[in-house]
Amino acid sequence: MKIPCLLIVTMFIASWSCAETIVVPGGIAIKEASVVTPERGMSMDQVAAKFGTPVSKIPAVGVPPISRWEYVGFTVYFESDHVVHTVVTTS
Repeated sequence: MKIPCLLIVTMFIASWSCAETIVVPGGIAIKEASVVTPERGMSMDQVAAKFGTPVSKIPAVGVPPISRWEYVGFTVYFESDHVVHTVVTTS
């Protein structure tokens, strides 16, 4: 019972900060990322002004419309026109 609760808590913590989840013997750990990324709630215009033109833009799908912009080092997910999540990517 402890492991599912730990996983849920870890997912919430990871979504609140720029971090990398790492599987280690006996559990999981979170490693802080040194990459500066857009904050939740920023508009597309704000992201473009601060981070520049993305490498690629993936069009919106679904309801609500979710789109993503891919930058070197991270991917930004938008719901309509606002950031809902950013994922640090590894090269």
